[in-house]
Amino acid sequence: MHATRTQRRYEIAEEVLRANIAQGTLPNGLVLLEGHIAEILQISRAPVQRALQALEADGLVHRFNGRGYLVGPADQGIEPDRQDIRTLGLSVPDDADNALQSRSSWERIHDRVESDVAGCVVFGQYRMIEAELASHFHVSRTVVRDVLTRLSERGLVRKNQSSHWIAGPLTAQTVKDHFVLRGMLEPQALVSAAPLIDEDALLHLLQRLMVLEKSVGADVVDQMRAAHDCFIETCLLSTPNERLQELIRNNLLPVTAIESLLGRLGLPGDLGTMTELRLIVELLTRGATAAAAAMHQTHLEAAMNRTIAQMKIIAIIPDPSEIAPYLTRVQE
Repeated sequence: MHATRTQRRYEIAEEVLRANIAQGTLPNGLVLLEGHIAEILQISRAPVQRALQALEADGLVHRFNGRGYLVGPADQGIEPDRQDIRTLGLSVPDDADNALQSRSSWERIHDRVESDVAGCVVFGQYRMIEAELASHFHVSRTVVRDVLTRLSERGLVRKNQSSHWIAGPLTAQTVKDHFVLRGMLEPQALVSAAPLIDEDALLHLLQRLMVLEKSVGADVVDQMRAAHDCFIETCLLSTPNERLQELIRNNLLPVTAIESLLGRLGLPGDLGTMTELRLIVELLTRGATAAAAAMHQTHLEAAMNRTIAQMKIIAIIPDPSEIAPYLTRVQE
């Protein structure tokens, strides 16, 4: 393989996967999931998705009645093999790895800025000065504008009337607004995803939720968050509507920020969430898609009320002692 920096990342990802299929590292029937491949290659899902589509066009992988792709040609009765690809020792040549990691400057800092912003907006309104952001990350202001513009498109930052970049505040009303959008987007995604959801993955999720319903202990909050993420990934993001997937992911950012903050503060999770999700998944396993969508709507209403109640706790907590130096609190 001769990966070069002029190649697009989806082309490099395609070559890596193609070579591993040819070598037998990825055996026939192996279920390929975008997220796991993206994690191994340390790239986003978009190039992985394009790589898998190219391999599908060549008959090396195919879609099936489940999430992801199966290695091997279609119409041969290949049974799904759900080994975790992350345990198979995927071979990634050094030149390919270097090419994949030579990310453009905006991509390098985007995730860090997103994390810094999401972690503070629950405490109030913050201003970002382009020059300070550029100095902090040792990049140009052009790169900084690119990052901020992309975060603006995702609703995390905005420009005020003075053309200053502003993040937050995340208030009870904005939380309500996000949950209203969730109510519009997620039940519809669930309905469209239902025929494509991997049955084994659904049953595994159901068992996981049933165990968590009865769990106690300090590590339950992390387990609950992981189970909720699994529910989103399995039951909602299996929708074939890619734009809907993107809207759901972006709209969840501020809500996830609150949940993460509460977890770091040591506040207990609400096991009622696990019960609600378990009921949704249980209905899906029975093929009662409409009822599952209605139950999800009920879950969102309850989750909104819980989140707003939790925000009252945040209101009496002092501002974080450590925030990124390029974020300045704005007195409201």
